[in-house]
Amino acid sequence: MVSTLQAVAPPPAGRREAPERRPALLVLPALVALAVFFLYPLVSMVISAFTDPAPGLGNFTWFFGEAQNLRVLGRTFTTALWVTVIALLLSYPYAYAMTIAGPRAKAVLTLLVLVPFWTSLMVRTFAWVILLQDTGVVNDVLGAVGLGPFSLIRTQAGVVIGMVQLLMPFMVLPLYAVMSGIDRRLLTAAGGMGAHPVKAFATVYVPLSTPGVSAGCLTVFISALGFYVTPALLGSPTDALLSQQIFTQVNGLLKWGRGGAMGVVLLGLTLAMIALLAVTLRRAGKRVTG
Repeated sequence: MVSTLQAVAPPPAGRREAPERRPALLVLPALVALAVFFLYPLVSMVISAFTDPAPGLGNFTWFFGEAQNLRVLGRTFTTALWVTVIALLLSYPYAYAMTIAGPRAKAVLTLLVLVPFWTSLMVRTFAWVILLQDTGVVNDVLGAVGLGPFSLIRTQAGVVIGMVQLLMPFMVLPLYAVMSGIDRRLLTAAGGMGAHPVKAFATVYVPLSTPGVSAGCLTVFISALGFYVTPALLGSPTDALLSQQIFTQVNGLLKWGRGGAMGVVLLGLTLAMIALLAVTLRRAGKRVTG
């Protein structure tokens, strides 16, 4: 009896602390890497924005005092918005097709989404440089159907095309993750109550897929704001984005303070938009549940 009680008796309090510390120890290397490779450069950038070349707000005064900087900032957000909207319009039906396709077709569609992750971003961008040339494949196809040729390389349109292709997987995967969990019997039930299939899809299915839409749009929009390689190769210097201007200030002119100020402005506006989106989605969720 004593041996049985000893077998079921809980271990002493001192020995129970070791297993509880293991999750924290497992996360520690990731936290160290995050602090070294993300937090330290971020803090250094913010400090240089306020201290280089002299302490104060001189770099921010220069940024908001130059009309060219404001145009570049507006162009950056406009381009990111266009990329997000086009990626959503192309990805939504694609993700929906993945949910209704058979096993083989779904495997093919999934493979097409994952293949870009196995190819270098630089390689894919150089491929678009070849495709979008005045004598490239895209203009040849457009000319064959009587729609071309168009000037796509070194233009804002070419930048948007390249960025949409590169960022579409980040829109498709969140959409598919949410859509695959939606019960399609709800559409059948709505049709049984007299709703037109289009109306049932718009009023039942689309609201249920909103979490995937918001996650995909947020990921694509934030990623598009910081793109450098694609705008540099497909765009022109006259249509440069903020990331290119930061590179010019830091690498070309060695003005780390101005580059840091641009980064701080971009980071601050991005965080403000994320907060605004979070509040909007929370209110929309409460309205739907109410």
